[in-house]
Order: sequence, then C-alpha cells, then structure tokens
Amino acid sequence: MGPGDLNKAICDLPQMTDPNIMRGLASPDDAGVYKLADDLAIIQTVDFFTPIVDDPYTFGQITAANALSDVYAMGGKPLTAMNIVCFPSKSLDISVLKDILRGGVDKILEAGALLIGGHTIDDKELKYGLSVTGTVHPKRLVTNSGARAGDKIILTKPLGTGIISTAVKANMTDKETAARVARYMAALNRNASELMQEVGVHACTDITGFGLIGHTVQLAQNSQVGINMNLASIPFFPETSEFARQGLCPGGLHRNKEFYSPCTEIAGEVPKHMQDILFDPQTSGGLLICLAPRKAELLLKRLHQAGVVDAAIIGEAVKEPRGVVAIK
Repeated sequence: MGPGDLNKAICDLPQMTDPNIMRGLASPDDAGVYKLADDLAIIQTVDFFTPIVDDPYTFGQITAANALSDVYAMGGKPLTAMNIVCFPSKSLDISVLKDILRGGVDKILEAGALLIGGHTIDDKELKYGLSVTGTVHPKRLVTNSGARAGDKIILTKPLGTGIISTAVKANMTDKETAARVARYMAALNRNASELMQEVGVHACTDITGFGLIGHTVQLAQNSQVGINMNLASIPFFPETSEFARQGLCPGGLHRNKEFYSPCTEIAGEVPKHMQDILFDPQTSGGLLICLAPRKAELLLKRLHQAGVVDAAIIGEAVKEPRGVVAIK
C-alpha cells in the first residue's frame, strides 16, 4: 500500500464538518487539531510500527519520539500518551515487552508528558506505538500550509534512517553506525519546536514515512508555493550513500518515488542513489521549518547552540511552479 492508496481511502470517508476542527480530513497535516476554547486547542496523533532496531528499550524510545514528533511539528506541547501494543506472547518473553514499554515511558517523561493507559492485543508480529494528545494556543498553531514565497527552509536531522535500517536488517552495517543512527531517531524534536516558535515560523512538518520529497511536496501543495532545494546543503548520514548504491532500499522508498515523482523536478546530474535518499522513508526524522530569511539565520544559530548540530538551510519557497519541489 502506497501514499496513493492511503489518500484514496481517506477521500472515500465521509467529510467531517465542525467549526472547531482546525486540522482534520479536509486539511491533512501531521496531526488532527480541535479547538476547545478561544485560548486552547488539542492536537491528536497516533503512530506505531514493527521493530527497526534489535534492542527493545531503544525501539521503545524511537517509537515514542516518532509519535511525539507530530505534536512538536505543529507547535504543540505533548500532554498525555497511551500505549498501543501488538505482542506475540507465544514467541517472545514478557521481558521484551517490559523493556519496550520502559523505553517508551522514559521518552514520554523526557517530553514532559504523562502515560495514562493503552491497549494490548496478542499478535504474531510485534508492533508498538503511541496515541498522543498535546495542547496549543489556536493562534500559535503551526501547520504545513503556511509557507510563503521567499521563506528559507531548515531541516533539523540527517536523512537516511530507512536505508540504514534496511542495511542493519541485512547485517551490512557495524554496531557503531547502527547505534549512532538509533540515537538520532530517539532524539526528541522538542528543542527545534520550541526554538522555531520563539524565532517565528510560517510552516512546519516532520519528515517521516513519505521521505523528504513526499513531505515537502505536501507542504508545497498545501501552501500553494514551489520549493527549490540545494542537494549539497541537505544533511544525510554518510553511510547512506554507499548503502543506497548497493540497492539497500526499503520498499516504502520505491512507493514514495512512484507517487511523488510527478511533483518533482530533479536535475539530471543528481545520481540515482542520491535521489533514493531523498525519497527514503524516515523514522523519527527532523523538522522541516519554513520562515523568513533573516529569522532562518537566527534560528539556525540557536539550533546549533542547543545541540541540533546537523540543522541546515536546504532551500527556499518560491512563487512558481506551485506544488512542485525542484532539486539541483
């Protein structure tokens, strides 16, 4: 199932109409947003997946960070979380589940949120995730539809987690690389979210399953702008290039490329393996932040000072062609 199938399934659902729905099925974003009062809205999101690392505790951390990221992308503060667990009780020891949940709750607490419940079923395949509720002032909500022509665009984490996770599963990478990439995936986007709000942000999304290209196309289309990106400025894990050359690409990468290629203009000199990195589905990737040029330089400086050292200005929003992402 690819992005096109998901979009069709969503479009077939009955439309929800309510003046308090700020972001919903009619305006797809990183999470749903419902206004409770003039000064309070809730952000709701859910995400879960199968293990992408061997260590259960680390898997719990990564999964929680990934789910919390949707709230951060919209300028919100995580408030509560609920566990979602599918566990093969006949084939795995319960200690594995305990370690996963411990990793998840440690990351929830790091975010300043609270775990208040969850649901578990017996399943042949292990899956874990969270349903997260956050809060935001309605006037300070950040969406993926506010980019303006002239905005600079910052990416806060390197690309390549999908390709490297595929290499890990194939026993093609060393433990040091796997551990380093896992630390990036387990890192919260909290600092980046708070800093972008302090400086002033026009639009934001987090880079996850649809890859850099997919999420950037969505932002461009929703904002009615074009986006130009400079390949040389885009951060990615150095090992990713060689793994991509070897064809160690997850299935989601090819689905992303098939669906989003019609909305992209990639210069002919960009090698195929580098194109693959741009379409690579990310787990707990960075924030893609759009803001005025002068503020972008200030934000970049503050991000680096706060330890978000890989953050980089990778492009800009332009008037035309709308909804198209160009890479050179």
